[in-house]
Amino acid sequence: MQKYVIMGVQGCGKGTQAKLLKDDFDLVHICVGDILRWHIQSHTKLGARIKRLIAEGHLAPDEVVEDLIQDRLAIHDWNFGFILDGFPRNLPQARFFLESYDIDAVIHIAVSDEVVFERVLARRFCGRCKLDYNLIYHRPVNPELCDVCGSKLNIRMDDNEDAIRARLADYRTKTEPALDLFRRKELVIDVDGTLPPNEIQTQIRRLLNLSPCSSVPNAPPVAKEPVSGA
Repeated sequence: MQKYVIMGVQGCGKGTQAKLLKDDFDLVHICVGDILRWHIQSHTKLGARIKRLIAEGHLAPDEVVEDLIQDRLAIHDWNFGFILDGFPRNLPQARFFLESYDIDAVIHIAVSDEVVFERVLARRFCGRCKLDYNLIYHRPVNPELCDVCGSKLNIRMDDNEDAIRARLADYRTKTEPALDLFRRKELVIDVDGTLPPNEIQTQIRRLLNLSPCSSVPNAPPVAKEPVSGA
């Protein structure tokens, strides 16, 4: 059984790498942002609370996120292991997690701030069919239109320079101390997130002593819409 946490700033490619590990090793990809999105879209009581907090510029409280993680892991559908994405986001969450669970490694994907700005500002999405594009890597035929339905592509409200700076500052002040705690426990492996995705995956598997993959598509990371409450 393999149990991993994957960490890194927005736009580093966590989702792409998590999916590759998930598919090849039958891991369950547990994404906190997806769980929060589900609650918001399903109009649950918790979703309404999270939506209100996000609208006010707040994060979901630690105890709420911790309860979500406990409930999700308690399902125990991860017979071969899991890869946890979006948690922990701060030092108290990291301490809670280490007290409650054991893990094999923390995968840290490192990229510079310049790369984050470049990738995030190039993102586009189709409001009709929900497809994600990136004008650097995953370009539509027409940079303004969706390849599938022909609808106009949009830029998310928080894909702007001020929002990116705020998210990077939040990561430095809140998430990096959690990463430092994992590092002191000798759980962290560092990989270069500026490499092509197939090379990043090769690095991860080598450092984790996992079997190499025979073929990894050299596709770019396409991040989902961020949920600030995660």
